[in-house]
Amino acid sequence: MWLEILLASVLAFVVYWFVSRDKEETLPLEDGWWGPGARPTAPEDESIRPFKVETSDEEIKDLHRRIDGTRLTPPLEDSRFHYGFNSNYLKKILSYWRNEFDWGKQVEMLNRYPHFKTRIEGLDIHFVHVKPPQLPPGRTPKPLLMVHGWPGSFYEFYKIIPLLTDPANHGLSEEHVFEVICPSIPGYAFSEAASKKGLNSVATARIFYKLMLRLGFREFYIQGGDWGALICTHMAQMVPSHVKGLHLNMAFILNGRILTLFLVRHCARLLGFTQRDMELMLPFKIFYRPLGESGYMHIQSTKPDTVGCALNDSPAGLAAYILEKFSTWTDSEFQQLEDGGLERKFSLDDLLTNVMLYWTTGAITSSQRFYKENRGQLFKQDRVKVSVPTGLAAFPCELMHVPERWVKGKYPRLVSYSYMPRGGHFAALEEPELLAQDIRKFVGLVELP
Repeated sequence: MWLEILLASVLAFVVYWFVSRDKEETLPLEDGWWGPGARPTAPEDESIRPFKVETSDEEIKDLHRRIDGTRLTPPLEDSRFHYGFNSNYLKKILSYWRNEFDWGKQVEMLNRYPHFKTRIEGLDIHFVHVKPPQLPPGRTPKPLLMVHGWPGSFYEFYKIIPLLTDPANHGLSEEHVFEVICPSIPGYAFSEAASKKGLNSVATARIFYKLMLRLGFREFYIQGGDWGALICTHMAQMVPSHVKGLHLNMAFILNGRILTLFLVRHCARLLGFTQRDMELMLPFKIFYRPLGESGYMHIQSTKPDTVGCALNDSPAGLAAYILEKFSTWTDSEFQQLEDGGLERKFSLDDLLTNVMLYWTTGAITSSQRFYKENRGQLFKQDRVKVSVPTGLAAFPCELMHVPERWVKGKYPRLVSYSYMPRGGHFAALEEPELLAQDIRKFVGLVELP
Protein backbone atom coordinates (compact mmCIF):
# COMPACT_ATOMS: atom_id res chain seq x y z
CA MET A 1 0.00 0.00 0.00
CA TRP A 2 2.77 2.45 0.94
CA LEU A 3 4.58 1.81 -2.34
CA GLU A 4 1.38 2.70 -4.20
CA ILE A 5 1.07 5.88 -2.16
CA LEU A 6 4.70 6.82 -2.86
CA LEU A 7 4.37 6.24 -6.60
CA ALA A 8 1.08 8.13 -6.74
CA SER A 9 2.65 11.00 -4.79
CA VAL A 10 5.58 11.27 -7.18
CA LEU A 11 3.31 11.13 -10.22
CA ALA A 12 0.92 13.69 -8.78
CA PHE A 13 3.78 16.05 -7.92
CA VAL A 14 5.38 15.82 -11.36
CA VAL A 15 2.11 16.40 -13.23
CA TYR A 16 1.01 19.11 -10.80
CA TRP A 17 4.34 20.95 -11.16
CA PHE A 18 4.24 20.75 -14.94
CA VAL A 19 0.72 22.01 -15.46
CA SER A 20 0.44 24.46 -12.57
CA ARG A 21 3.39 26.73 -13.17
CA ASP A 22 1.14 29.72 -12.89
CA LYS A 23 1.84 32.73 -15.05
CA GLU A 24 2.45 35.99 -13.24
CA GLU A 25 0.59 38.14 -15.76
CA THR A 26 -2.75 39.65 -16.62
CA LEU A 27 -5.07 38.73 -19.45
CA PRO A 28 -4.81 41.08 -22.44
CA LEU A 29 -7.72 43.51 -22.67
CA GLU A 30 -8.03 43.39 -26.49
CA ASP A 31 -11.26 44.42 -28.23
CA GLY A 32 -14.10 42.87 -30.22
CA TRP A 33 -17.13 43.35 -32.46
CA TRP A 34 -20.03 40.91 -32.20
CA GLY A 35 -22.75 42.66 -34.13
CA PRO A 36 -23.82 41.68 -37.65
CA GLY A 37 -21.58 42.49 -40.59
CA ALA A 38 -18.42 44.55 -40.53
CA ARG A 39 -17.62 46.92 -37.72
CA PRO A 40 -18.86 50.44 -38.57
CA THR A 41 -16.31 53.19 -38.93
CA ALA A 42 -18.44 55.60 -36.89
CA PRO A 43 -17.97 55.64 -33.10
CA GLU A 44 -20.31 53.37 -31.17
CA ASP A 45 -23.33 54.93 -29.51
CA GLU A 46 -22.47 54.89 -25.80
CA SER A 47 -25.80 56.18 -24.52
CA ILE A 48 -27.53 54.36 -21.66
CA ARG A 49 -31.21 53.83 -22.40
CA PRO A 50 -33.98 52.97 -19.93
CA PHE A 51 -35.65 49.62 -20.63
CA LYS A 52 -38.87 48.00 -19.46
CA VAL A 53 -39.88 44.36 -19.51
CA GLU A 54 -43.13 44.03 -21.46
CA THR A 55 -45.62 41.36 -22.45
CA SER A 56 -48.73 41.06 -24.59
CA ASP A 57 -51.93 39.04 -24.81
CA GLU A 58 -50.61 37.41 -27.99
CA GLU A 59 -47.49 36.22 -26.16
CA ILE A 60 -49.56 34.63 -23.40
CA LYS A 61 -52.06 33.06 -25.83
CA ASP A 62 -49.24 31.48 -27.82
CA LEU A 63 -47.70 30.07 -24.63
CA HIS A 64 -51.03 28.59 -23.52
CA ARG A 65 -51.67 27.09 -26.94
CA ARG A 66 -48.32 25.35 -26.89
CA ILE A 67 -48.81 24.07 -23.34
CA ASP A 68 -52.21 22.70 -24.31
CA GLY A 69 -50.59 20.73 -27.14
CA THR A 70 -47.92 19.10 -24.95
CA ARG A 71 -47.22 15.36 -25.41
CA LEU A 72 -45.54 13.64 -22.47
CA THR A 73 -44.06 10.17 -22.06
CA PRO A 74 -45.08 8.37 -18.82
CA PRO A 75 -42.18 7.90 -16.40
CA LEU A 76 -40.88 4.48 -15.40
CA GLU A 77 -42.18 3.09 -12.13
CA ASP A 78 -40.30 4.40 -9.10
CA SER A 79 -37.92 6.39 -11.33
CA ARG A 80 -38.44 9.66 -9.43
CA PHE A 81 -35.83 12.12 -10.84
CA HIS A 82 -33.17 9.52 -11.67
CA TYR A 83 -34.03 9.59 -15.38
CA GLY A 84 -34.36 13.35 -15.51
CA PHE A 85 -37.48 15.44 -14.94
CA ASN A 86 -40.38 13.24 -13.88
CA SER A 87 -43.23 13.79 -16.33
CA ASN A 88 -45.91 13.16 -13.68
CA TYR A 89 -44.64 16.15 -11.73
CA LEU A 90 -44.18 18.09 -14.95
CA LYS A 91 -47.96 17.84 -15.45
CA LYS A 92 -48.42 19.79 -12.21
CA ILE A 93 -45.90 22.41 -13.33
CA LEU A 94 -47.64 22.81 -16.68
CA SER A 95 -51.07 23.03 -15.10
CA TYR A 96 -49.89 25.78 -12.75
CA TRP A 97 -48.12 27.60 -15.59
CA ARG A 98 -51.21 27.40 -17.80
CA ASN A 99 -53.92 28.18 -15.27
CA GLU A 100 -52.47 30.06 -12.29
CA PHE A 101 -49.12 31.66 -13.14
CA ASP A 102 -49.61 35.39 -13.78
CA TRP A 103 -46.86 36.55 -16.14
CA GLY A 104 -48.27 40.09 -16.22
CA LYS A 105 -47.88 40.32 -12.45
CA GLN A 106 -44.34 38.96 -12.66
CA VAL A 107 -43.47 41.52 -15.34
CA GLU A 108 -44.56 44.25 -12.94
CA MET A 109 -42.35 42.68 -10.28
CA LEU A 110 -39.38 42.53 -12.68
CA ASN A 111 -39.83 46.24 -13.41
CA ARG A 112 -39.61 47.02 -9.71
CA TYR A 113 -35.91 47.62 -10.28
CA PRO A 114 -34.58 49.96 -12.99
CA HIS A 115 -33.53 48.25 -16.24
CA PHE A 116 -31.25 49.70 -18.90
CA LYS A 117 -29.56 48.85 -22.17
CA THR A 118 -26.36 50.15 -23.72
CA ARG A 119 -24.41 49.20 -26.82
CA ILE A 120 -21.00 47.59 -26.29
CA GLU A 121 -18.93 45.91 -29.03
CA GLY A 122 -21.93 45.86 -31.35
CA LEU A 123 -24.40 44.33 -28.90
CA ASP A 124 -27.23 45.76 -26.82
CA ILE A 125 -26.29 44.82 -23.26
CA HIS A 126 -29.10 44.66 -20.70
CA PHE A 127 -28.56 45.31 -17.01
CA VAL A 128 -30.40 46.06 -13.79
CA HIS A 129 -28.96 48.96 -11.81
CA VAL A 130 -30.17 49.45 -8.24
CA LYS A 131 -28.99 52.35 -6.08
CA PRO A 132 -29.51 52.52 -2.32
CA PRO A 133 -32.79 54.22 -1.34
CA GLN A 134 -30.97 55.93 1.52
CA LEU A 135 -27.40 56.37 2.74
CA PRO A 136 -25.92 57.28 6.14
CA PRO A 137 -24.61 60.88 6.17
CA GLY A 138 -21.26 61.26 4.49
CA ARG A 139 -21.24 57.74 3.05
CA THR A 140 -21.06 56.59 -0.56
CA PRO A 141 -22.29 53.21 -1.80
CA LYS A 142 -19.88 50.49 -2.85
CA PRO A 143 -20.41 49.49 -6.52
CA LEU A 144 -20.95 45.74 -6.88
CA LEU A 145 -21.27 43.88 -10.19
CA MET A 146 -23.13 40.57 -9.83
CA VAL A 147 -23.06 38.07 -12.71
CA HIS A 148 -25.37 35.07 -13.20
CA GLY A 149 -24.81 31.78 -15.02
CA TRP A 150 -26.77 29.10 -16.89
CA PRO A 151 -29.65 28.24 -16.66
CA GLY A 152 -30.16 31.27 -14.46
CA SER A 153 -30.64 34.96 -15.17
CA PHE A 154 -30.40 38.38 -13.60
CA TYR A 155 -33.58 37.43 -11.72
CA GLU A 156 -31.53 35.19 -9.42
CA PHE A 157 -30.39 38.35 -7.63
CA TYR A 158 -33.79 39.89 -6.96
CA LYS A 159 -33.99 38.58 -3.40
CA ILE A 160 -30.43 39.55 -2.45
CA ILE A 161 -30.47 43.05 -3.96
CA PRO A 162 -32.47 44.69 -1.11
CA LEU A 163 -30.20 43.08 1.49
CA LEU A 164 -27.21 44.75 -0.16
CA THR A 165 -28.70 48.11 -1.18
CA ASP A 166 -31.01 48.69 1.78
CA PRO A 167 -29.52 46.77 4.73
CA ALA A 168 -31.02 48.97 7.45
CA ASN A 169 -34.57 48.00 6.48
CA HIS A 170 -33.63 44.31 6.51
CA GLY A 171 -32.09 44.05 9.96
CA LEU A 172 -28.48 44.58 8.82
CA SER A 173 -25.96 47.23 9.71
CA GLU A 174 -25.26 50.16 7.40
CA GLU A 175 -21.52 49.56 7.53
CA HIS A 176 -21.60 48.27 3.96
CA VAL A 177 -24.19 49.66 1.54
CA PHE A 178 -23.93 48.64 -2.09
CA GLU A 179 -24.98 49.95 -5.49
CA VAL A 180 -25.74 46.77 -7.43
CA ILE A 181 -25.38 46.20 -11.18
CA CYS A 182 -26.69 42.90 -12.59
CA PRO A 183 -26.07 42.50 -16.35
CA SER A 184 -27.38 39.76 -18.58
CA ILE A 185 -24.66 37.75 -20.33
CA PRO A 186 -24.80 38.36 -24.12
CA GLY A 187 -27.34 35.93 -25.56
CA TYR A 188 -29.21 35.61 -22.24
CA ALA A 189 -32.59 37.23 -21.51
CA PHE A 190 -32.59 40.81 -22.84
CA SER A 191 -28.91 41.07 -23.83
CA GLU A 192 -28.43 40.73 -27.57
CA ALA A 193 -26.79 37.53 -28.83
CA ALA A 194 -23.57 37.62 -30.83
CA SER A 195 -23.80 37.33 -34.62
CA LYS A 196 -20.29 35.94 -34.81
CA LYS A 197 -18.48 32.95 -33.34
CA GLY A 198 -16.13 33.29 -30.41
CA LEU A 199 -17.91 35.37 -27.76
CA ASN A 200 -16.66 33.58 -24.65
CA SER A 201 -16.20 34.34 -20.95
CA VAL A 202 -13.08 36.47 -21.57
CA ALA A 203 -14.90 38.66 -24.11
CA THR A 204 -17.86 38.91 -21.72
CA ALA A 205 -15.56 40.01 -18.90
CA ARG A 206 -14.23 42.77 -21.13
CA ILE A 207 -17.75 43.86 -22.11
CA PHE A 208 -18.86 44.04 -18.48
CA TYR A 209 -15.68 45.96 -17.58
CA LYS A 210 -16.57 48.49 -20.28
CA LEU A 211 -20.09 48.64 -18.83
CA MET A 212 -18.75 49.54 -15.39
CA LEU A 213 -16.51 52.24 -16.87
CA ARG A 214 -19.46 53.62 -18.82
CA LEU A 215 -21.44 53.85 -15.60
CA GLY A 216 -18.63 55.92 -14.11
CA PHE A 217 -17.04 53.31 -11.85
CA ARG A 218 -13.24 53.10 -11.79
CA GLU A 219 -13.03 50.73 -8.82
CA PHE A 220 -15.65 48.18 -7.88
CA TYR A 221 -16.40 44.80 -6.34
CA ILE A 222 -17.50 41.82 -8.44
CA GLN A 223 -19.40 38.67 -7.51
CA GLY A 224 -20.47 35.56 -9.37
CA GLY A 225 -21.30 31.88 -9.47
CA ASP A 226 -21.41 29.43 -12.39
CA TRP A 227 -20.43 31.34 -15.58
CA GLY A 228 -20.50 34.47 -13.46
CA ALA A 229 -17.64 33.09 -11.37
CA LEU A 230 -15.53 32.57 -14.49
CA ILE A 231 -16.45 35.94 -16.02
CA CYS A 232 -15.62 37.77 -12.79
CA THR A 233 -12.37 35.83 -12.42
CA HIS A 234 -11.37 36.87 -15.95
CA MET A 235 -12.18 40.47 -15.14
CA ALA A 236 -9.91 40.29 -12.09
CA GLN A 237 -7.19 38.72 -14.27
CA MET A 238 -7.69 41.38 -16.94
CA VAL A 239 -7.99 44.65 -14.99
CA PRO A 240 -6.87 43.95 -11.40
CA SER A 241 -6.27 47.64 -10.67
CA HIS A 242 -10.00 48.31 -11.12
CA VAL A 243 -11.30 45.36 -9.07
CA LYS A 244 -11.32 46.08 -5.32
CA GLY A 245 -12.40 42.55 -4.50
CA LEU A 246 -13.70 39.35 -6.08
CA HIS A 247 -16.33 37.27 -4.28
CA LEU A 248 -17.35 33.86 -5.62
CA ASN A 249 -19.78 31.12 -4.70
CA MET A 250 -18.19 28.71 -7.19
CA ALA A 251 -14.57 28.35 -8.29
CA PHE A 252 -13.11 26.70 -11.38
CA ILE A 253 -9.86 25.07 -10.23
CA LEU A 254 -8.06 22.77 -12.66
CA ASN A 255 -4.30 22.57 -13.26
CA GLY A 256 -3.61 19.11 -11.89
CA ARG A 257 -4.76 19.84 -8.34
CA ILE A 258 -7.47 17.24 -8.73
CA LEU A 259 -4.74 14.56 -8.90
CA THR A 260 -4.17 14.98 -5.18
CA LEU A 261 -7.60 13.45 -4.59
CA PHE A 262 -6.09 10.00 -5.00
CA LEU A 263 -4.10 10.64 -1.83
CA VAL A 264 -6.92 12.11 0.25
CA ARG A 265 -7.72 8.97 2.23
CA HIS A 266 -4.14 8.57 3.43
CA CYS A 267 -2.60 12.05 3.46
CA ALA A 268 -5.51 14.48 3.89
CA ARG A 269 -3.94 16.74 6.50
CA LEU A 270 -0.56 16.66 4.78
CA LEU A 271 -2.30 17.96 1.64
CA GLY A 272 -4.05 20.72 3.60
CA PHE A 273 -7.56 19.25 3.50
CA THR A 274 -9.84 19.71 6.51
CA GLN A 275 -12.26 17.16 7.87
CA ARG A 276 -15.08 19.14 6.28
CA ASP A 277 -13.30 18.98 2.91
CA MET A 278 -13.12 15.22 3.17
CA GLU A 279 -16.82 14.97 4.03
CA LEU A 280 -17.71 17.02 0.95
CA MET A 281 -15.35 15.18 -1.42
CA LEU A 282 -15.44 11.55 -0.31
CA PRO A 283 -16.22 8.92 -1.31
CA PHE A 284 -15.03 10.69 -4.49
CA LYS A 285 -18.16 12.81 -4.76
CA ILE A 286 -15.99 15.26 -6.68
CA PHE A 287 -15.88 12.74 -9.56
CA TYR A 288 -19.23 10.98 -9.46
CA ARG A 289 -21.55 13.96 -9.10
CA PRO A 290 -20.08 16.10 -11.92
CA LEU A 291 -20.02 13.01 -14.13
CA GLY A 292 -23.70 12.35 -13.53
CA GLU A 293 -24.63 16.00 -14.04
CA SER A 294 -22.53 16.89 -17.07
CA GLY A 295 -24.39 15.29 -19.99
CA TYR A 296 -26.01 18.63 -20.85
CA MET A 297 -22.55 20.22 -20.93
CA HIS A 298 -21.27 17.88 -23.63
CA ILE A 299 -24.33 18.56 -25.78
CA GLN A 300 -24.09 22.32 -25.35
CA SER A 301 -20.33 22.34 -25.89
CA THR A 302 -20.65 20.51 -29.20
CA LYS A 303 -24.09 20.91 -30.87
CA PRO A 304 -26.03 23.57 -28.92
CA ASP A 305 -28.24 24.59 -31.84
CA THR A 306 -29.68 21.11 -32.33
CA VAL A 307 -31.23 20.75 -28.89
CA GLY A 308 -31.98 24.47 -28.96
CA CYS A 309 -34.43 23.94 -31.84
CA ALA A 310 -36.54 21.65 -29.68
CA LEU A 311 -36.35 23.72 -26.49
CA ASN A 312 -37.16 26.99 -28.21
CA ASP A 313 -40.30 25.44 -29.71
CA SER A 314 -41.71 23.67 -26.65
CA PRO A 315 -42.41 25.40 -23.32
CA ALA A 316 -42.86 22.01 -21.65
CA GLY A 317 -39.49 20.82 -22.89
CA LEU A 318 -37.82 24.08 -21.90
CA ALA A 319 -39.28 23.96 -18.39
CA ALA A 320 -38.21 20.34 -17.89
CA TYR A 321 -34.70 21.01 -19.18
CA ILE A 322 -34.12 24.09 -17.00
CA LEU A 323 -35.97 23.06 -13.85
CA GLU A 324 -34.24 19.68 -13.66
CA LYS A 325 -31.05 21.68 -12.96
CA PHE A 326 -32.78 23.64 -10.22
CA SER A 327 -33.60 20.30 -8.61
CA THR A 328 -30.38 18.30 -8.73
CA TRP A 329 -27.98 21.26 -8.57
CA THR A 330 -29.70 22.49 -5.43
CA ASP A 331 -29.35 19.13 -3.68
CA SER A 332 -28.31 15.86 -5.33
CA GLU A 333 -30.52 13.96 -2.86
CA PHE A 334 -33.57 15.54 -4.49
CA GLN A 335 -33.25 12.90 -7.22
CA GLN A 336 -34.81 10.52 -4.72
CA LEU A 337 -38.05 12.53 -4.66
CA GLU A 338 -41.03 12.29 -7.00
CA ASP A 339 -41.20 16.09 -7.29
CA GLY A 340 -37.45 16.66 -7.37
CA GLY A 341 -37.68 18.74 -4.20
CA LEU A 342 -38.20 21.88 -6.25
CA GLU A 343 -40.79 23.46 -4.00
CA ARG A 344 -38.72 22.81 -0.88
CA LYS A 345 -36.38 25.65 -1.84
CA PHE A 346 -38.17 27.73 -4.48
CA SER A 347 -41.66 28.91 -5.32
CA LEU A 348 -43.20 27.94 -8.64
CA ASP A 349 -43.55 31.64 -9.44
CA ASP A 350 -39.79 32.16 -9.03
CA LEU A 351 -38.93 29.09 -11.07
CA LEU A 352 -41.32 29.90 -13.90
CA THR A 353 -40.26 33.56 -13.99
CA ASN A 354 -36.73 32.41 -14.74
CA VAL A 355 -38.04 30.00 -17.40
CA MET A 356 -40.08 32.81 -18.96
CA LEU A 357 -36.94 34.92 -19.32
CA TYR A 358 -35.69 32.21 -21.69
CA TRP A 359 -39.06 31.53 -23.36
CA THR A 360 -40.21 35.07 -24.12
CA THR A 361 -36.80 36.16 -25.41
CA GLY A 362 -36.07 32.96 -27.35
CA ALA A 363 -32.67 32.95 -25.68
CA ILE A 364 -32.18 29.26 -24.90
CA THR A 365 -30.11 28.47 -28.01
CA SER A 366 -27.84 31.52 -27.75
CA SER A 367 -27.36 30.88 -24.02
CA GLN A 368 -26.26 27.31 -24.75
CA ARG A 369 -23.77 28.48 -27.37
CA PHE A 370 -21.79 30.04 -24.53
CA TYR A 371 -20.65 26.51 -23.64
CA LYS A 372 -19.29 25.86 -27.12
CA GLU A 373 -17.53 29.22 -27.21
CA ASN A 374 -15.85 28.45 -23.89
CA ARG A 375 -14.75 24.92 -24.72
CA GLY A 376 -11.05 24.81 -23.91
CA GLN A 377 -11.01 28.28 -22.33
CA LEU A 378 -10.95 26.93 -18.78
CA PHE A 379 -7.52 25.38 -19.26
CA LYS A 380 -6.10 28.34 -21.19
CA GLN A 381 -6.80 30.92 -18.49
CA ASP A 382 -6.47 28.72 -15.40
CA ARG A 383 -2.72 29.30 -15.11
CA VAL A 384 -3.07 33.07 -14.72
CA LYS A 385 -3.20 33.80 -11.00
CA VAL A 386 -5.70 36.27 -9.61
CA SER A 387 -3.97 39.06 -7.73
CA VAL A 388 -6.99 40.83 -6.22
CA PRO A 389 -8.46 40.13 -2.75
CA THR A 390 -10.79 37.15 -3.09
CA GLY A 391 -13.50 35.52 -1.02
CA LEU A 392 -15.28 32.20 -1.56
CA ALA A 393 -18.56 31.02 -0.08
CA ALA A 394 -18.40 27.21 -0.29
CA PHE A 395 -21.99 25.97 -0.30
CA PRO A 396 -22.19 22.29 0.70
CA CYS A 397 -24.49 21.17 -2.13
CA GLU A 398 -22.53 22.88 -4.90
CA LEU A 399 -21.76 20.65 -7.87
CA MET A 400 -18.11 20.34 -6.90
CA HIS A 401 -16.45 21.23 -3.62
CA VAL A 402 -13.20 23.17 -3.90
CA PRO A 403 -10.97 23.08 -0.78
CA GLU A 404 -9.36 26.25 0.50
CA ARG A 405 -5.92 24.87 -0.30
CA TRP A 406 -6.82 24.59 -3.98
CA VAL A 407 -8.40 28.03 -4.07
CA LYS A 408 -5.26 29.66 -2.66
CA GLY A 409 -3.22 28.14 -5.47
CA LYS A 410 -5.06 30.25 -8.04
CA TYR A 411 -6.26 33.08 -5.81
CA PRO A 412 -3.24 33.75 -3.56
CA ARG A 413 -4.89 36.79 -1.93
CA LEU A 414 -7.75 34.73 -0.52
CA VAL A 415 -8.94 36.71 2.49
CA SER A 416 -12.17 34.85 3.18
CA TYR A 417 -13.17 31.19 2.79
CA SER A 418 -16.50 30.17 4.33
CA TYR A 419 -18.01 26.72 4.75
CA MET A 420 -21.65 27.67 4.32
CA PRO A 421 -24.15 25.81 6.53
CA ARG A 422 -26.55 24.94 3.70
CA GLY A 423 -27.33 25.71 0.08
CA GLY A 424 -26.40 24.69 -3.42
CA HIS A 425 -25.65 26.03 -6.87
CA PHE A 426 -28.24 28.83 -7.11
CA ALA A 427 -27.11 30.48 -3.89
CA ALA A 428 -28.44 34.01 -4.46
CA LEU A 429 -31.96 32.73 -5.13
CA GLU A 430 -31.94 29.87 -2.62
CA GLU A 431 -30.06 31.44 0.31
CA PRO A 432 -29.94 35.21 -0.26
CA GLU A 433 -29.41 36.03 3.43
CA LEU A 434 -26.44 33.68 3.78
CA LEU A 435 -24.80 34.92 0.59
CA ALA A 436 -25.38 38.58 1.50
CA GLN A 437 -23.82 38.04 4.93
CA ASP A 438 -20.76 36.43 3.37
CA ILE A 439 -20.34 39.22 0.82
CA ARG A 440 -20.55 41.79 3.60
CA LYS A 441 -18.04 39.87 5.70
CA PHE A 442 -15.65 39.67 2.77
CA VAL A 443 -15.85 43.38 1.99
CA GLY A 444 -15.27 44.16 5.65
CA LEU A 445 -12.05 42.12 5.59
CA VAL A 446 -10.88 43.78 2.37
CA GLU A 447 -11.43 47.24 3.82
CA LEU A 448 -9.76 46.61 7.17
CA PRO A 449 -7.29 49.45 7.87
